[in-house]
Amino acid sequence: MSWTPYYRGTGVPPKNRAELPKLPAPPPWRTPAQQREPASHEDSATTYRPVPGLVDAVNAALHLRRPLLLTGRAGSGKSTVIRQIAAELDLGEVLHWHITSRSTLAEALYRYDALGRIHAHNLRTLDGGSRAAWKAARWKYPAGGEDHADDIGEFVQLGPLGTALLPHDRPRALLIDEIDKSDLDLPSDLLDVLERGGFEIPELSRHPKPDVQVRTADRNRTSTIEQGWVQCTEFPVIVLTSNGERDFPAPFLRRCIRFEMPPLSQETLTDIVTAHLGDLEDSATADLVETFLAKLNAGEYVAIDQLLNAVYLLRGDLVARPGQRQTLENMLLQGLGRG
Repeated sequence: MSWTPYYRGTGVPPKNRAELPKLPAPPPWRTPAQQREPASHEDSATTYRPVPGLVDAVNAALHLRRPLLLTGRAGSGKSTVIRQIAAELDLGEVLHWHITSRSTLAEALYRYDALGRIHAHNLRTLDGGSRAAWKAARWKYPAGGEDHADDIGEFVQLGPLGTALLPHDRPRALLIDEIDKSDLDLPSDLLDVLERGGFEIPELSRHPKPDVQVRTADRNRTSTIEQGWVQCTEFPVIVLTSNGERDFPAPFLRRCIRFEMPPLSQETLTDIVTAHLGDLEDSATADLVETFLAKLNAGEYVAIDQLLNAVYLLRGDLVARPGQRQTLENMLLQGLGRG
């Protein structure tokens, strides 16, 4: 196998379409999730290698039913931990709440589309030929037809945290990613919900119908909410990640099991590469691991997926020309700053 320039920079396809090159297979970690075998070695749950001490931290969080707060630099594998936990304990699909500076607790619990409900009501009250407009618009408000058009449940959707707090036979797995990017008040806002394991949906509490079926964060799934209250029967398994860019209030930290991801070593990096790409005992791979580690030790902000990209593309003698190899290595392993 060798480096193939599929793109040549001409913008002109070959005259004979049969000469169009077939693009290469993607790396294992860039295969769409629905195309992967659940137990295949490409799955991040099976390729992840926990650092020393992490297994004990996870088990402590499971025993105490507390969230696990993982702190460490980007690319250290923090967000993969929950996927491995969920796969190993058969907790189902991981729910994911990615935090930004605009994230709120309310949106993680549920969303109520009041404007959509008003629009549906206006269409429903039209008569004559305009009623056809309502029927044509019903695709936006599925499940129930015209008789159920005013069902408030069609306009309520649980967020990832709200879905995790639904009653289940086994706890759900939830990733709260980059909690340090949140507004200052969000960690404190989480405390009450995580302690009680439940929350109210006022729009449903005031509704005359006692049991309302709503959509969840799981694709194409619904759940029935009774009396407007969501209450878990098993506290969800929660992993929160932080890049260490801010401190958290003591009451929040007290309710978490905390673990600091240790600095990466050459042995750990080699194990990670081997888990994803197999045993690659060639000098190019060893050199890339050493270069990556040197960048880390020098304080550069680089992520493990950059190393995997470089090894996948530059392993062995795929790229024959030394100058081109160095250019690609510099491009793939360039620092990320602190963004």
